[in-house]
Amino acid sequence: MTDQPQQSSSGRPRRGPRRDHGFRRSRRPDRSGPAERRGEYAGKALVVIPTFNEAENLPRLLPRIFQQNKAFHVLIVDDNSPDGTAEIVKKMQGSNDRVHLLERPRKMGLGTAYVAGFKYAIQKGFDHVFEMDADFSHNPKALNDLYSAASKDYDLVIGSRYKSGVNVVNWPMKRLLLSYYANVYTRIVTGMPVRDATSGFKCYRRKVLETLDLDAIRSNGYSFQIETNFWAWKLGFKVGEVPIVFVDRRVGVSKMSKAIVHEAAFMVWKLKFRSIFSGPPHRTTAR
Repeated sequence: MTDQPQQSSSGRPRRGPRRDHGFRRSRRPDRSGPAERRGEYAGKALVVIPTFNEAENLPRLLPRIFQQNKAFHVLIVDDNSPDGTAEIVKKMQGSNDRVHLLERPRKMGLGTAYVAGFKYAIQKGFDHVFEMDADFSHNPKALNDLYSAASKDYDLVIGSRYKSGVNVVNWPMKRLLLSYYANVYTRIVTGMPVRDATSGFKCYRRKVLETLDLDAIRSNGYSFQIETNFWAWKLGFKVGEVPIVFVDRRVGVSKMSKAIVHEAAFMVWKLKFRSIFSGPPHRTTAR
């Protein structure tokens, strides 16, 4: 004999108790993409530092970064430095879980190093991502100023040498004038309301990097900074500047070259025309 379904007062069959299959059905399907899910390092910030022969600087630099904020982690992107930079970082990892390392087989350029670092940050779920040099030209004490501005007011914050006058120490006049007027030139050609578009000291909210098509960014050096700033601005993100004092590197050799300057000079026109005819490179599913 089989059980008959119970009848309600309306004459309709009354449903029996729900069966427990070991899971609960969610009320609404999870439509969030990777950009919306909380990652392994949610609430943390990653300072990306590309290196080539920076073994002398890192043991002094990283502790000073960690002193600024408990949320800060550091990713070293090393291009097979012959001075053993990567080996020093590995030793530091043994006593500090806030130290991260990406090793690359050869010297591959500043822009690709940052792109690799950005992808690592997105994969691990860091909420904010910094760019920073390894040579102490960027003061670790300024990290919290950028971090605060990116947490409250802006999507991309630039540590600006020219926001309030000219704040550069130990540069020869020729290089200072080149840098200053390169930024004036960039501002005029692109229309971007940024006084220091070539600064390499920056803080991004993760959503900016998730929205940009990082694989479409090919430039290096100064032009990489100009390109990422320009596309973030064109995509509608709020770009701001925080004044910093830039001090020329204390140890090591500058990576500046004529090729980097020439690339930046032509890049601004490429960006101008590309923004007119094809628009910024972006991933439409990220935002």
